[in-house]
Amino acid sequence: MGKITSLMKRLFLLVYLLLTFLLPAVVQAQQITNVEPEAITEAKIQVSELQPTSELHLDFPNLNKIPYYHDRKKLSLINRLEKRRQYAKVLPLLEEYVHNFGVENFYKDTELLWRLGQLLERQGNTEKAKALYRLVLKHHRSNVRSIMSYYDSLEQNTKDYYVPLDYYYELVEYRKSIATFKPPQGVYLNMGYAINSPYADYGPTLNDENELLIFTSKRNVVGLHNRANEDLYFSKQNNGFWEEAQSFGKPINSIYNEGSACLSRDGKTLYFARCEAPDSYGNCDIYVATRQEDGSWGQIRNLGQNVNSPAWDSQPTLSQNEDTLYFASDRLGGFGLSDIYFTHKTKSGNWAPAQNLGPVINTRESEVSPFLHPKFQVLYFSSRGQLNHFGDFDIYKTYQSGGHWQEPRNIGPLVNGRGSEYYFTIDAASRNLYYARSEANDIQNLDLYSFPLPMEAHPLAVTKVEGTLLDSVTNKPLSAVVSVIDLDNGIEISSKYVRPDGSFEFNLIDNTRYMILIQSPDFFTIERELELRGDTSIDFMTSVIDYSIPLVFKNIEFDPMQSDITPEMEPILDEVAYFLIDHPTYLLEIAGHTDSAGDAEFNQVLSQDRADAIKRYIERKVNIGSDRIEAIGYGSSKPIREEQTEEDRRINRRVEFKIIKLRQ
Repeated sequence: MGKITSLMKRLFLLVYLLLTFLLPAVVQAQQITNVEPEAITEAKIQVSELQPTSELHLDFPNLNKIPYYHDRKKLSLINRLEKRRQYAKVLPLLEEYVHNFGVENFYKDTELLWRLGQLLERQGNTEKAKALYRLVLKHHRSNVRSIMSYYDSLEQNTKDYYVPLDYYYELVEYRKSIATFKPPQGVYLNMGYAINSPYADYGPTLNDENELLIFTSKRNVVGLHNRANEDLYFSKQNNGFWEEAQSFGKPINSIYNEGSACLSRDGKTLYFARCEAPDSYGNCDIYVATRQEDGSWGQIRNLGQNVNSPAWDSQPTLSQNEDTLYFASDRLGGFGLSDIYFTHKTKSGNWAPAQNLGPVINTRESEVSPFLHPKFQVLYFSSRGQLNHFGDFDIYKTYQSGGHWQEPRNIGPLVNGRGSEYYFTIDAASRNLYYARSEANDIQNLDLYSFPLPMEAHPLAVTKVEGTLLDSVTNKPLSAVVSVIDLDNGIEISSKYVRPDGSFEFNLIDNTRYMILIQSPDFFTIERELELRGDTSIDFMTSVIDYSIPLVFKNIEFDPMQSDITPEMEPILDEVAYFLIDHPTYLLEIAGHTDSAGDAEFNQVLSQDRADAIKRYIERKVNIGSDRIEAIGYGSSKPIREEQTEEDRRINRRVEFKIIKLRQ
């Protein structure tokens, strides 16, 4: 058993009192005998000693060699064998054929990917089959609604079900008076007037010391027709604040459009895009400039035909060793409207012919604005063709393993909203992110935003925490919202719904302390502290509350003839108050009772005063409306025991709390 935290203690106390004083018949009916409080809700934690396994990779060596692979004889044989249902013979032949795909095969022969996936799934190789289904959905040029539906059915117990931010912040509001955890800082913090203008501002990049911000802006409006001329601007950080942006000036900025820059680590080499210049090979090309001894920029030159094409080439980003350059291009021969390409330096110091990054990263839609993390092999980019997206363009991250890029992961709703997000940049310490975003349906009005890096976007968030939430009586999955709190920083990670099969999963940073917080209207909040050491599995077993039975707290005792709340009562009353915060769809009925000693009318008034005092305390404690609490004084009219001893009278002097669920 792990550490039992405050909310779990509250749960155990409430259930223990319920079972001890009110429910002997129910306990017997459910065959719970001699149960310790810790057994009511339990979490079994298993930590894997293995490092996270690499994801499945599909290799297509012909991608940058031939545009299209076709072998009529082999394809004819595959079709004949398939018609005869000789699937064991079809599988290796079809695998070899798909292995030879060029770029054009992915949209011309998408059906072969689907057929191969079906054969692999038939043999039990579900993971490889799903990888092929993903390629079908990324590259199809026809209606594949039935395939999408089938793929979704396979993924329903593995995909993420993020809680909408609006609803999530409602949950935060309900419990903010009792929790010290901060909500996620995904609040779209606009960088303000020092950086942004009334025109589009985008394409941020940082120098190696994170104190120089370079970005692109359309604020330079020229000519009779107010044509926006894209230029490069920079801002220096001073005591934690960004100074007013300044233009790079000549010769970087010119009468042509410049933007989308990246800087070498030593700050002496600048790669940027320039459009429609006389020495351009296409619409926009990538150029390089060198810082001179006097601090000015010069030696500007086009990177040449190995990198640039007759189309649009822009948005360069450098690898950690500065020997590989990634960029976006809409050149012919790609997978979609625009793709991500890369080039590397040869032994002679020249840039090799650019290559497409492949069908896992690129789709039939647009992939743009790549950014390679300055310390780790993590590539971020913006896409509207990936499968798991929230808005138009979302930002994704992908890890390189064994020379292959893994399936891209959406970095979550704290960054990606209903609009479009582009040009993602992180500082070297992975503390803050900078990116351009627009509101929905307004991609022309980009502004730069910055805020602390959410967990989903962090390059080190690769350690898997997975768990299940089951009913301890029926062993069936329960519905709930799962939040994870980084205890070292006090920051919550964006919440997710439990999947249909009762499972949930987060990718977190190893060797960090977390709190797993599970909330549901059907049971008490569960809280479990976790010190992460490698991939971890946590299984929660809990019971659904029977709200038709009152919860009795026999140790709430008032001073004789008094209705004042004493300090000894406050911990118990706090438990009830916290429950109401965690369960906003429930009402509370407070019933005050006295013993039979004294005048019955006086006892009635006294019990009502005591119930009212408790109601006022709870309302002040958690700031909830009085309409959720009803206080009733019963005097001595409803005793639990016949009063023959002082102990009997003490037990009858009690307060009962009944939880009532509102009808939906």
